[in-house]
Amino acid sequence: MINKNMPSTDAAVADIPDGATLMVGGFGPAGQPYALLDALIRRRPRELTLISNNAGNGDFGLAALLKAGCVRKVICSFPRQSDSWVFDDLYRRGELELELIPQGNLAARIQAGGSGLGGIYTPTGYGTLLAENKETREIDGRQYVFELPLKADFALIKAERADRWGNLVYNKTGRNFGPIMAMAATCTIAEVNQQVSLGELDPETVITPGIFVQRLVTSPANSQQLSA
Repeated sequence: MINKNMPSTDAAVADIPDGATLMVGGFGPAGQPYALLDALIRRRPRELTLISNNAGNGDFGLAALLKAGCVRKVICSFPRQSDSWVFDDLYRRGELELELIPQGNLAARIQAGGSGLGGIYTPTGYGTLLAENKETREIDGRQYVFELPLKADFALIKAERADRWGNLVYNKTGRNFGPIMAMAATCTIAEVNQQVSLGELDPETVITPGIFVQRLVTSPANSQQLSA
């Protein structure tokens, strides 16, 4: 019987080691797997490489992970905004590395990692500092930069509903990076608001098939899990 339910968020992240590369879904606060991040902070791995859209808001979620000293390097497209004081302080003190990637390139490189591609050519970044020491070429009269795929050891993502096989349905903006990160990680851990019985999800609404999800937890506030 396929049942990807984990007994707790702590159990779901228990084997994330020091030095792991970690993708975390979310578009700002929308779609961030807060319960999984809290569990990871309790475990306190070190030297993580974090791949995400931004570098945290306020003192919660991704920002709390940075503040706990778990992250060595951030790969993202939008590190600073009015409430990104945790990232800002750590970066200015030289305690955090940053690789800045335009948002479209970030998504495309994650997609390339999940699709098994060796890389992509993109016009974004050509002629700027972002293209330094990278291969460039002209295609149909336009200049392109070669970018390598992004992959991760683990992906932490958030969805609205799931069955025990790990099929996922998202809620609006909460969908953001979750589907492509699930494909680009060796182990995808999904936090969901609600679990339903097999057959209850409309196949037309399933965005991430269960084949891309290895572990499943229900948010503690909505912790009812179904075995059917």
